Amino acid sequence: MDTTTVRATGVRLTSLGLGAAPAGNLYRATTDEEAYATFETAWDAGVRYFDTAPHYGLGLSERRLGAFLRTRPRDELVVSTKVGRLLVPSPETAHRSDPDLFEVPAAARRVWDFSRDGVLRSLESSLERTGLDRVDVVYLHDPDDHWEQAAHEALPALTELRDQGVVGAVGAGMNQSAMLTRFVRETDVDVVMCAGRFTLLEQPALADLLPAAAERGVAVVAAAVYNSGILAYDDPPPDATYNYAPAAADLLDRARRIAALCADHGVTLPQAALAYVRTHPAVASTVVGLGNPEHVRQAADRAAARVPAGLWRALADAGLLAEAAVPPFDGPANPLHLDHTENPHHPENPHHPERRS
Repeated sequence: MDTTTVRATGVRLTSLGLGAAPAGNLYRATTDEEAYATFETAWDAGVRYFDTAPHYGLGLSERRLGAFLRTRPRDELVVSTKVGRLLVPSPETAHRSDPDLFEVPAAARRVWDFSRDGVLRSLESSLERTGLDRVDVVYLHDPDDHWEQAAHEALPALTELRDQGVVGAVGAGMNQSAMLTRFVRETDVDVVMCAGRFTLLEQPALADLLPAAAERGVAVVAAAVYNSGILAYDDPPPDATYNYAPAAADLLDRARRIAALCADHGVTLPQAALAYVRTHPAVASTVVGLGNPEHVRQAADRAAARVPAGLWRALADAGLLAEAAVPPFDGPANPLHLDHTENPHHPENPHHPERRS
């Protein structure tokens, strides 16, 4: 699997990364054995980038992922976690279920904390839960309502740890592009994780984040590329979800029309969704939440599919993709050292089917 180096950090991200929120019992309970088998299948498929967070299952995801990663060569893998939500023991609520979508006992409560001390405590706890000696990437997790503290306390603490060699790369992960753009332009981040704002269905990050990241050489990790479900089906069903809620009728109709054009070009909607985000030169990796071995195999097959570049033009002609959102995009002023000739599915590859024709 091709990789991208994040700035001068030495951190190398595989083009497909595994999001470990499902290992924290997101939406449904799973077992240690199933989580381990999922990670193992991803490793066998060539995935070397694994993303987790304390938020995911109140630390369960970190514990399960760490148990697996400790069995693999440390210098071959990249693990990212997040700071901003401290886990505070809450024995008085342990008999209840976690209210934040994870099927785990509420034995702890999440407390927002982007202070220097909070960052250090959070990272120390993550290292204890994973059992790893270091973390390769640390993101500020959803600092939407905490810009001042996140930018002026949390991030300086992380950059200090980076400069000391304690962590590899630092950044922020959010479900919006505007504040991520501020981080890129106003702070010393290496990488940002943008969830759901650069997808085949919507591309607001094209107007702010992606040009800024390309200009400054900041790597972008694209997450939630299926917009939480609506783009994950060959033919989106009536109960498909968008942004973790039932999809509106107009969005569902648009997704189905996109799916029909994909079928006309010999690919599925999920294959096109994965391929589309990788067409931008600022995107270093695509992280997909994967909950069982079959999901991993399915994602790997989708990522390997050859998607004809002519599909993007056809979507624009049908009014399903804005003209400015049609690849190929301009290259970054400060390249991320992406060698697209290594990726047979990228439109810039001379052996890509569209180039051969």
